[in-house]
Amino acid sequence: MSAAASLPAVVLPPALPPTTRRFRQPKKNIPQTKAERDQLLRYIRDFVEREKPVPPIPADELRLLAQRIVSETNLDPIHLDYTGVLLSNEIWRESLAAIPYERRLLLMPKCLRVESKCPAPFDEFGLLCKQCGLCSIQDFQNEAERLGYAVLVAEGSAIVMSLIQTGKIEAIVGISCLPVLERTFPYVEAAAIPAIAVPLLQDDCIDTTVDIDWVWDYLHLTSEDKTRRLNLNALHEEVRTWFGPETLDALAGAPQGDAEVLARHALVGPGNRWRPYLTTAVSQALRSDPTAPFSPSIQKLALAVECFHKASLIHDDIEDGDALRYGLPTLHASHGLPAALNAGDLLIGEGYRLIADCGLPAHQIAPLIRIAAHGQRDLCRGQGAELAWQQNPSPLTSGQILEIFRLKTAPAFSVALLLGAAHAGCLDETESALLAFSEALGIAYQIKDDLQDHAEDAAPDAAAPHRPAVNLVASLTTERFGGDRAKALAHASDLLDRYKEQAIRALQDLDNPNLKGLLRRIIGKIFTPLEVGSWCSEAKQ
Repeated sequence: MSAAASLPAVVLPPALPPTTRRFRQPKKNIPQTKAERDQLLRYIRDFVEREKPVPPIPADELRLLAQRIVSETNLDPIHLDYTGVLLSNEIWRESLAAIPYERRLLLMPKCLRVESKCPAPFDEFGLLCKQCGLCSIQDFQNEAERLGYAVLVAEGSAIVMSLIQTGKIEAIVGISCLPVLERTFPYVEAAAIPAIAVPLLQDDCIDTTVDIDWVWDYLHLTSEDKTRRLNLNALHEEVRTWFGPETLDALAGAPQGDAEVLARHALVGPGNRWRPYLTTAVSQALRSDPTAPFSPSIQKLALAVECFHKASLIHDDIEDGDALRYGLPTLHASHGLPAALNAGDLLIGEGYRLIADCGLPAHQIAPLIRIAAHGQRDLCRGQGAELAWQQNPSPLTSGQILEIFRLKTAPAFSVALLLGAAHAGCLDETESALLAFSEALGIAYQIKDDLQDHAEDAAPDAAAPHRPAVNLVASLTTERFGGDRAKALAHASDLLDRYKEQAIRALQDLDNPNLKGLLRRIIGKIFTPLEVGSWCSEAKQ
């Protein structure tokens, strides 16, 4: 039996709306790319934190504040109304967090559905969803009702005002197009209740879509989540500083001998530090005070996670024959195969040493060792499946490729997440949810890498040998779309969104609001490009 035949196909998450809907361009009065919209939202959140405007804000004052933001960010003035909506949201954010879910209304428009296929009828109150799975309405409605929201799929200020006047609704999370939001604002302003509005990305009232992760964020917002004000960018930057030479020497000791110097050189090399960041973030979220200073023990565990990750990259480069990584020569290309193999092995040993010497009580060390060992074993099994296929390559289905992604990439994320939970003493109550989360996160992360490899401006690795490669976009191009690369890219992007949403769904069974809220926000951070324009706060980091 071939290696490909022995790989099961993963079970895909529920389908999202058809690709033709998800990739239509937003209207010109809305920033065109997801990265631009996310960067604007982050800037507005910093602005609100700095200026501290108190709601309710009259429309004229809100417009003046929005004009300031447009000027400060050199944003096209055509985006003024959109900026005002996002600003109003953030001004009301903390007020919304204080309102119980049971006193909130989720208001959704009928145009989120796929009009040509939607089986749902209407009554005098709105759409009667049939839960067919063809659009986002079902996901939003099910989760909102599970939390305790009242849910209405309809439009019209009269309906909203009548519900407010009953006294049972104290806050609104709404999804609508900019023209409707403009007409509704005076009614919400008069009611003076917290109101969050996520704008639709098209205004033509048919087969439209929305920034889904924003809806999830506002939907779950609660004052019980003590991490909701935590600066994720600052946390990430703090973790990055731990890989400077002085901090590394203080935590792990100065390197002894040439082999250790080479391994340390690989450890401090380029990288996003997502995995040590996740370990630290999970531990912080599960502490009684998420803003408390970092302990040396969590710093050492974060270093251990990066040791394991960098070792896997060194070995992966050797096995795949890659000459470049991050645009620089790989370790075996610059220092030779024997030295690179030894450096990778040394980093694995260093990871286990850091865990054993992290300073936690003995009864907490054993679960940490178990987590790291199982993760190492699973990662090697995934890499082994790919290597076996390379020995006798045959066409892989997209499902088989996703299974390789699950085996290869998810273990590193699960180790990072579980070590953070174990450090906080909360492994038993979080392990199953974190494993499901990391599986979806790992697959999504690898799909993102494949999409970046196929980006128009991606520089090819001219030094890499011609070899069989497991790549989802390439497989989809030939397997499903008859050589149409554009359709394959669109479908892969759709799969990326599906796995991101599956990761969010995996958190539903977690009881800790800090951990749930933090991990939902981290999804947005990991999958958002860091640079968009010169005004972006993160672009300056």
